[in-house]
Amino acid sequence: MGVVVVETKDAVRAAVRAYRDSAPGREVGLVPTMGCLHEGHLSLVRRARERNGLVVVSIFVNPTQFAADEDLDRYPRDLERDLEVAGAAGADVVFHPSTSEMYAQAHATWVEVERLTEHLCGSSRPGHFRGVATVVAKLFGIVAPDTAYFGQKDAQQSLIVRRMSEDLDLGVKVEVCPTVREPDGLAMSSRNAYLSVEERRQAPILRKALLDVAAAIDQGERDPRRVETVFRGRLAESALARLDYMEVVATSDLAPVERVAGEVLVAAAVWFGGTRLIDNVMVSV
Repeated sequence: MGVVVVETKDAVRAAVRAYRDSAPGREVGLVPTMGCLHEGHLSLVRRARERNGLVVVSIFVNPTQFAADEDLDRYPRDLERDLEVAGAAGADVVFHPSTSEMYAQAHATWVEVERLTEHLCGSSRPGHFRGVATVVAKLFGIVAPDTAYFGQKDAQQSLIVRRMSEDLDLGVKVEVCPTVREPDGLAMSSRNAYLSVEERRQAPILRKALLDVAAAIDQGERDPRRVETVFRGRLAESALARLDYMEVVATSDLAPVERVAGEVLVAAAVWFGGTRLIDNVMVSV
């Protein structure tokens, strides 16, 4: 039996309810995506398949997390292929709603997660995480999963969603899975499709710079300013790389640290031409 595609909230609720009625005690997993599925997404689907009786994948390019000058209209979409690979990876149901299905014309409620959204991509993309938190809260309410699966590449997003679920008592466990990478180290992303041949050749410098930072910390560097110098030094090897931000933040609240200690997230966003890529490393000292 192939994957079942539903386009309305009522239909996905009915599918989940029917499953729970037929298999009491079995769990439901959700993998929220914006489509254009790559191996990173599919690793989440396979993880959900291992742990749950029913796996729901949402495919929805959420307009509320894009600013007016961002790439909403050209964001890559390939539903036919997405359905094929999602089913092969273990999805039972794909929820593919329209914008009008997800957001009524009178929609007036938004989810704001404080503190964790003030730095990193929260500073570079104002309003982005309000859109993310709102749509994920809606998906949690619609699908009512036991566990939702996110990738470590989007570390800030994952921590924000986890905090939201805990603070609002949504009852959804948020599991963060390892970043999946290309053979040259570039983190898999739907936006990689935007890169020109030369931009794609230079893009792995982002990962190399982060690994240099991790090595410097491992060798005893504790000053975030000198850590940034290490990062910038490696990034300078790419003529096309343009730094948006690089920060060393505490994983507890994503606030910049004065000294590297405990568990920290080293996160960066870099432009290659018109394409903005993000990546990170988690370091414990």
